[in-house]
Amino acid sequence: MVETITFPKLSRKCLTTLQINMGYKCNQRCAHCHVNAGPERLEMMDSSTIALIPHVLTNYHIDILDLTGGAPELHPQFKELVIAAKELNIEIIDRCNLTILNEPGHEDLAQFLAEKKVTVTASLPCYEKSNVDKQRGIGVFDRSIDGLRKLNRQGYGKNDKSLILNLVFNPQGTQLPPPQESLEEIYKKELHNRYGITFNNLYTIVNMPIKRFALQLKSTGQLEDYQQLLKKKYNSSNLENVMCRTLISVDWQGFLYDCDFNQQLGMGIAGKAQHLKDLVKQSPELRGQSIKIGQHCYGCTAGNGSSCSGALEKSSEY
Repeated sequence: MVETITFPKLSRKCLTTLQINMGYKCNQRCAHCHVNAGPERLEMMDSSTIALIPHVLTNYHIDILDLTGGAPELHPQFKELVIAAKELNIEIIDRCNLTILNEPGHEDLAQFLAEKKVTVTASLPCYEKSNVDKQRGIGVFDRSIDGLRKLNRQGYGKNDKSLILNLVFNPQGTQLPPPQESLEEIYKKELHNRYGITFNNLYTIVNMPIKRFALQLKSTGQLEDYQQLLKKKYNSSNLENVMCRTLISVDWQGFLYDCDFNQQLGMGIAGKAQHLKDLVKQSPELRGQSIKIGQHCYGCTAGNGSSCSGALEKSSEY
């Protein structure tokens, strides 16, 4: 059985990143997806909620707007929000699944992202076709390679430091990711030699045992063992840099959470401000606010750590 949680208390530092989930609609349906996204999902952020985002960015002097989903680019106001944030000189991250770049109606997306200097952080769980198609669906690997080539043609992943292309690796199952630095070297070699593709950074992340992945583990009798693995590999040195300390996650309805995982578990942030509109009207101080924790938090601190920007420290053995 999983032991009673003893994860340490955490509090928020200065807010630097606003992560917006624009909706759960996606053109893919990945086995590891912790938001249960897919083509059949209809939840999408409405216009009145989107209109609040620039005000929050300004009120809190936020540096980074992190757009996710689902496929955030499927939202009809995706480009409008990017343009508004760019006018505020905000760094923008697009959490891109790569195949969206080849979907009908999105043929100009790569060019738009390049023109607006949007950082593209794209999921590519392996450089082997069979592994990617197993996890993400038949044909996804080839379409992902096509998407990467589109981005490279726009200048992403090359010498232009304003066009950053990051790739994200997550394991196939219940293992922790290998060391980020050495895996990045392998990815760069294999993708360049096989397909002529270049990129800037590789991020390794831990599969979180919630939603779709948790159900998969439970059906195979692996859930408790995986939770115990994450707890066994707990590394306290990662606590200083876990993403929840400088990030607020916003769901498609505008409600606030300490991270994307808490969002999926319905664990709203502490304090009176629970919605984007509260941050606009009240502008409460968020520094020092307590962060809600749960069993899944061990996933962010296990081994070398895991965050929206990959491992939290250089590789070592635990």
